[in-house]
Order: sequence, then C-alpha cells, then structure tokens
Amino acid sequence: MFKTSDTGVRKPPEALKKMRAAGRVVAEMHAEIRKAIRPGVTTGELDKVARDVLDRRGARSNFLGYGHPPFPAVICASPNDVIVHGIPGKYRLQEGDIISIDCGAIVDGWHGDAAFTAPVGEVDPGAQRLIDVGVASLDAAIASMVDGGRLSDIGHAVQTVAEAGGFSVVREYVGHGIGTSMHEPPDVKNYGDPGKGMKLRPGMVFAVEPMLNAGSAGTRLMEDGWTVLTQDGRLSTHVEHTICVTEDGPEVFTVP
Repeated sequence: MFKTSDTGVRKPPEALKKMRAAGRVVAEMHAEIRKAIRPGVTTGELDKVARDVLDRRGARSNFLGYGHPPFPAVICASPNDVIVHGIPGKYRLQEGDIISIDCGAIVDGWHGDAAFTAPVGEVDPGAQRLIDVGVASLDAAIASMVDGGRLSDIGHAVQTVAEAGGFSVVREYVGHGIGTSMHEPPDVKNYGDPGKGMKLRPGMVFAVEPMLNAGSAGTRLMEDGWTVLTQDGRLSTHVEHTICVTEDGPEVFTVP
C-alpha cells in the first residue's frame, strides 16, 4: 500500500496525476515570465506575471508566505550573482544581466517546483555558457533517474557535467523530495559519488535543482534572511525540474 509522506516513498497514481497538473501550471508560469524578461522590466513585474497565471489556473503558490521570515512573493528572482531566493521588487533588469526564476504551484494539495535561468538581451559568452552548462547538468541528472538507480547518481551527474565545464557546484543548497509539501525528504545533492543512497523506484518524485557558480562554490546570506549570493561576486545559474521515476524512464512534470 502506498504512503505519501514518508521519505522517498512512491506516490500513488492519483497523486501523480495532480502533481502533473501542478507541474503544468509551473511550466506556464515559466513560459509567461520568459516572454516578459527584457531590459527595463522589474523583478516585481515578473512576480505579477506569475501571480496572474496562478489566478487564471486556480492554483496556489507554495512560495508566498513560506518559511521564517515569510517569503513575500510567488517567485524567487535572482539576478547575476544571486544564487537563489532573491526577493522580487524594484530591481530593473539591464541588458547583459542573467536572471534565475524559481517558482511553484499547488493543485489539490500537491506541489510542483521548477526554476530556470535566462539571459536579458545580449549577454557575455561566458554568461551564456554558464547557463548552458547548468541546463546540461540538469539534463544529465534527469537521465540518471531510472528504476533501480541510486539517489547519489543524480548529484554525481550534476557534478560531473558542471566541473567538466569549469564551474563549481553549490553545496549548501540542494534539491529535495516533493509531494504534499514542497520540501520533503530526502535531500537531493548536486554532488557526490554514484551508487549510494536509496534505490530509485517508480512513483518517486524529486525536485532536482543544480546551482552552479562561475567562480568559487562559496555563498553568503543577506540580512533579509533569504537572498543568497556568491561569495566572490561572480555569476551563478539555477535550474530545476520536478521529475518522477517511472518504469519507462524519468518523466518531467514541470514542462508544458
């Protein structure tokens, strides 16, 4: 018999159906925000775009009010050297910036969560390469999520691609299980040796989210209690999908 709240336990088919629906809402939020990203737009205006999608789809945000202090928005907007958890507001995007957007949705009590990093106008080739390697590291992680694999295979895939590309992997912040809560056990690290940890089985769902820095892996937390920056002030990228292990391979829920 399936349980839904225990560490790494498989979700029943009806739950997976609702998580797919939540994932589609997140994918729509991403698509609409991507269209709105351009020089001159504020991160607060991007948050409004995401709120409109949630309202239109009758979904709830799993970011708004989360944690201590309560997060004040429905997206995390993290430009340039902000790794994760940037609070949207008055910052106005500039040509050459990169911006990471992280957001989620709840449908019938079940969660979806995903992030992407996008260029703002024309960006430096090095910045674009950081974005591309981040995406490649997530793709490799997803490919590793097969029935009978091990949890640590995911992080090993991320680390292998990231470091081969010349970038460092953030250690302090990791992916996670997801279901009736946005963050459920187990932690899904973005580094480590393969072949360790729990065995992956069909119906297990994880939010996998590589965070790669152009410089060192060091981080620093701002006084707002949320915004995490690179220690050396260099660029960072953050990408994420909610993925289910199936008998036929990984299924990504947070795509259209």
